[in-house]
Amino acid sequence: MVGNAAFDDTDFLGGVSRETHARLRDYATLYEKWSPRINLTAPSTQKDFWRRHIADSAQLLDLATEAQHWADLGSGGGFPGMVIAILLQDQPDARVELIESNRKKTAFLQAVKAQCAPSAIIHPARIEAAIPAMKRPDIVTARALAALPALLDMTSAWLSSGTRALFHKGRGYAGEIEESRAKHVFDLVIHKSRIDADSVILEISNLQPKPA
Repeated sequence: MVGNAAFDDTDFLGGVSRETHARLRDYATLYEKWSPRINLTAPSTQKDFWRRHIADSAQLLDLATEAQHWADLGSGGGFPGMVIAILLQDQPDARVELIESNRKKTAFLQAVKAQCAPSAIIHPARIEAAIPAMKRPDIVTARALAALPALLDMTSAWLSSGTRALFHKGRGYAGEIEESRAKHVFDLVIHKSRIDADSVILEISNLQPKPA
């Protein structure tokens, strides 16, 4: 049961407050209740919920310690966006926006927001409709959403004007980077995941079209 799984917040999160820890446990309980009905994540990852989902999401905060405005694309079960929202809940200037078009998953995110992260902003809309209506964030995230070329197309208006991307990617990331460079020029830092040896986090900024 993920809600009662053993969890050492010192190992995974560098130490969080008792209140934050409680919110994360409430999130785990809601996830356990909803996931069998609406397939929030792959069943194979549910037994390792805290490491594969909570800690994997939380590691992004160390890569953007000054960021106050985050946007998460295709949030699904809330990874990484809702985890970030919970961890930043006690920072009054923090703003985390989650975009999700699936109605059942949006309902789940609204339930988590109500109980764990009241300051989170949920956009029940398609990404292409939500982005033009949103203020440019400091950081944009996406996890298991689309290949990198498509992610760059979605976020080009933001990444070309100061936003940084932190995109989770698996072992095929090198090919996605090569394909992306055929169309775009960008600054790239590859961060090895602290959670999964086969995964990375791609930090992308200063996106521009590739000169003809």
